[in-house]
Amino acid sequence: MKTIYLAGPMTGLPDFNKPAFNAKAKELEHQGYIVLNPAVLPDGMKWEEYMYICIPMLSVADEIYMLKGWENSKGATIEHKEAWTQGMDVIYEC
Repeated sequence: MKTIYLAGPMTGLPDFNKPAFNAKAKELEHQGYIVLNPAVLPDGMKWEEYMYICIPMLSVADEIYMLKGWENSKGATIEHKEAWTQGMDVIYEC
């Protein structure tokens, strides 16, 4: 089984865009992926603290899935760059 990390916009969106993250996670799990979903992390931490957790999560993935709007997210663009640096396959939501 391949492991995939979900990346996309969260900050400033209703419910931190968790419904979109969770729906895509469920879809990918049904496709046989192990999904690393940052939307399951607890609320209330600083942005930097989330990134300290998310970059190591990303580093153990085989692929990254970029949710719509990722280009407008500071964190997701950092994760995208890191994925490219690591030579991961990148999947973009249409």
